[in-house]
Amino acid sequence: MKQTRYVTTPIYYVNDKPHVGHAYTSVAADVLARWWRLQGHEVFFLTGTDEHGQKVEKAARDAGMDPQAFTDRVSQHFRDLTGTLGLSNDDFIRTTEARHKAACSALWDELARRDEIYLGHYEGWYAVRDEAFYGPDELTERDGVKYAPSGAPVEWVREPSYFFRLSKWLPELLRRFDLPEGHPERIDVQPEARRNEVRAFVQQGLKDFADKPEKLDISISRTSFTWGVKVPGDEAHVMYVWLDALTNYITAAGYPDTSAERWKFWPASAHFVGKDIVRFHTIYWPAFLMAAGIAPAKRVFAHGWWTIEGQKMSKSLGNVIDPVALVAEYGLDPLRYFLLREVPFGSDGDFSRKALANRLNGELADALGNLANRTLSLIQRNCEGKLPAEAQVTEAEKDLFQYLDLLNIEVSTNIEAQSFHLALEHVFRAVRTANSYITAQAPWALKKTDPPRMEAVLRHLHSVLRRVATMLQPFMPGTMAALLDQLGVPADARDLAALATPLPGGTALPPPSPLFRKIEIEAT
Repeated sequence: MKQTRYVTTPIYYVNDKPHVGHAYTSVAADVLARWWRLQGHEVFFLTGTDEHGQKVEKAARDAGMDPQAFTDRVSQHFRDLTGTLGLSNDDFIRTTEARHKAACSALWDELARRDEIYLGHYEGWYAVRDEAFYGPDELTERDGVKYAPSGAPVEWVREPSYFFRLSKWLPELLRRFDLPEGHPERIDVQPEARRNEVRAFVQQGLKDFADKPEKLDISISRTSFTWGVKVPGDEAHVMYVWLDALTNYITAAGYPDTSAERWKFWPASAHFVGKDIVRFHTIYWPAFLMAAGIAPAKRVFAHGWWTIEGQKMSKSLGNVIDPVALVAEYGLDPLRYFLLREVPFGSDGDFSRKALANRLNGELADALGNLANRTLSLIQRNCEGKLPAEAQVTEAEKDLFQYLDLLNIEVSTNIEAQSFHLALEHVFRAVRTANSYITAQAPWALKKTDPPRMEAVLRHLHSVLRRVATMLQPFMPGTMAALLDQLGVPADARDLAALATPLPGGTALPPPSPLFRKIEIEAT
């Protein structure tokens, strides 16, 4: 049944150029959006940039630029990256846009109308880099400087501030975390380790401050800098960057106009975020929404971080990898494939060029590319370049087609769970099985001994390739479009439902051409 689905990347902070970590999240969200479209759903996919806050103001000042000019320049790098990565996003949002400022003001007014905001003052340990306050028990100290868990230095800050009544909503958050899977009010935090982490954080806060729950309320405005969305009715304050930034997800859905066409996509089906910002997305964000009478997002999935050749990615180490350069070196689709094949999406992983080249050469070029080239070349030479007629499945194909019949379920289940690496493993198990089949059946030899059997074998291999290419479209859209062209599949018959309708025998197929370019691996 056709449904509405909404997937988001985090909006990326514009204090520097994008790196491979940004590409990772974006490609994952794109794969999910494309898969849902293959299933026939109506999909809205959002990405964009987070452009306010003290850190951006400082970065602009250090660059000798006006903050708006600075964010215009850096945001464009992220917009350009959507094209470089072949993303299918339906919108690109910037938090400096007028529509977003209007949405933030409307959300603030609604929270104030419901008495969810009050004026006080805040003091505590604040990390400018993280735009976050930390409790004293979360800090470490080295050489007289205190540091947040993220490694950012903190300083003691005291200033007037508006507060949000977070303490009021924490019990409701716990209730929703614990609802069974499939319940319409469940807030599904994944992977399970992150859910446990967030849940424990909320429980501990409720326990520690049971006698003073207001201690759990959060500051949502600042007066110490000016680069942000002004608080309605009190322009001495700008909104806390996280209230501003998180609101982007409903801005793009049309808020505050809940009669807008796009509002049908809310609540979001999935927010993809890095594990460093999971607390903001699973505690603050749903609390803001519930307090305003808006349903929270259904799922938040916090993925891991990439190290680079065993080291943490860092500008100071000079090992930050530019995804644009990677695309130029290895090709877009091999990079997209590698990012989601190499490491489980919720885990940390190590990025190495050798590992990328091995995946490209082994699985893509040798396994899939070679299977396609052998099959289609044999059809060209031995079947006058025309697709053989449908053939009966014999005992020789039984295992291959039993597995192929389950492939849709296996791939769909794992993509829906964001187990992208397992979805790909299932597809490539089918590829490996088909390679064993072509070797065992040797259709090149059947040309002389049993031409009808040769045609049947080639038709079966064509069916495998069509299914594989269709299911791999979300991961490698350009290359799989080329393969589907070579397989003679019409442009309007490339979704999952179309797999139920076989191509007619006699369909003319173009001469095949290589799908992947192998990379030479340097000896170490």
